[in-house]
Parts: sequence; C-alpha cells; structure tokens
Amino acid sequence: MKKLALALFLMATVVCQAQDDLTQSTIKGILEYNQDQVVQLAEAFSEDQYDWRPAEGVRSIGEALLHVAGGNYYFASKMGFDTPEDVDMANLDKITGKENIISTLKQSNEFIRDKVMMVESDELPKEVDFGFAKMSKLAGLLSIVEHNGEHKGQLIAYARSNGVTPPWSQ
Repeated sequence: MKKLALALFLMATVVCQAQDDLTQSTIKGILEYNQDQVVQLAEAFSEDQYDWRPAEGVRSIGEALLHVAGGNYYFASKMGFDTPEDVDMANLDKITGKENIISTLKQSNEFIRDKVMMVESDELPKEVDFGFAKMSKLAGLLSIVEHNGEHKGQLIAYARSNGVTPPWSQ
C-alpha cells in the first residue's frame, strides 16, 4: 500500500509539474514560431537593404532587427535575468552588417526562450515594473511574444515594400 501511495504521489507531482510548465512552454512555442519567421525575413533581405527605411526618423531594417534583439534582453532583465556578459546593451544599436545583425538576433532569441522556461509558475502573478508599465511576469512573457510579433509585421511590410516575399508565403 505504501508503494502504491508513493507511486501515486510521484505521478501527481509529475502531472502538476507538467501543468505548471504548460504556460511557459506554450509561450515559448509561440515565441519560437515568431522568432523563426523574423530570422527568415532577416535572411531574405539583401545586405544593401539593411539600411532601407520607409521614411526619415523610422527604423531601418537592420535597426528594427536590433531593436527586437534589444527588447528580448530588456524584458528578461526586468524579470530579474542578467544580460549575458558579452552583450553590450549600450552599443547594441551600433552593430552593422547583415551577418552580425542576424547573429545578434539569434543569440537574443535563444537567450529569451531559455528565460521563458526559467520563470517559475508561482512567480507568474508577481508584479514587475517594465518601465513603460507595471504588469505581472505572465503579462511580461506575453509582451515578449507581442513585441516579436509586432516587429515581424513591420518587417513583412518592409519586405513587401522592397520586393522581398516572406519565405514562408512563397
């Protein structure tokens, strides 16, 4: 009887843990989907197109991609995660060249996906000051997805304006 009780307890613990991680794993999956499409767009633009901007005072293609990367680090830092030592946030926007920008974007994508899974379920309701709003960590995680999706839309418009077809719609 004790073995059965122990087995049931262990199974319940595994099920509860799986349910606890459902929110984070769902967010991570949607984020990964958006990130993959942003990277596909980044790769579809030519090196010369990285300096294109739709109007004066609006981010260029390269700047928009670096903004996404910076946003990933920013959101993570507000949730208590240290930015990697090799990332210079003060000079992130000074990175140039298609390969360097894509590398920076991919590094930030991997970083934030790992951090999504490190947010404990009991921390999700905890309020955080993100600078532009106070909201729960869960809302912060959702904002990361939204931020990536917002700029994916921006980059789709940039692509269409430059005769670039988003790779997944070909």
